[in-house]
Amino acid sequence: MAGDMRSITLTINGRQLSRDVETRLTLADFLRDHLDLTGVHLGCEHGVCGCCTVLLDGRSVRSCLMFAVQADGHEIETVEGLSTDIDKLHPIQEAFSEEHALQCGFCTPAMILRTKELITNDGELSREEIREQLSGILCRCTGYQNIVNAVVSAREKMHDPQVAGR
Repeated sequence: MAGDMRSITLTINGRQLSRDVETRLTLADFLRDHLDLTGVHLGCEHGVCGCCTVLLDGRSVRSCLMFAVQADGHEIETVEGLSTDIDKLHPIQEAFSEEHALQCGFCTPAMILRTKELITNDGELSREEIREQLSGILCRCTGYQNIVNAVVSAREKMHDPQVAGR
């Protein structure tokens, strides 16, 4: 027996779409299983690890703690939506690669999206503030130093008109 269904309309990575979804379907499962946006990683499914982080109207949310129906009428961005050109990385992705902030890659999509939010909304954060702002996304590989370096580098790239305009 299927659960209650509801029609939702939302914008995902710049593309508006409508779907009928079960009211109990999490946003993470909707993105991964129904839209094949597998950059949304499920670690703990309790909101602790932060690896399912996506941007909802430009702000970080844990997609495993949210139902897809709660995203109705909102804009969602996943890591797949960062670069409009498949042959070019977004400046934040470039910074993560250049600074060796990737390691196993499990937390990377969430870290990259959180970085975008920090650069866009929070201005000039110190390294300590960056570390604190990223602490909600667990990384077992890097010790965060290279990730902090990547955030600083990405911020510089995003403020360089030649790079940011790509």
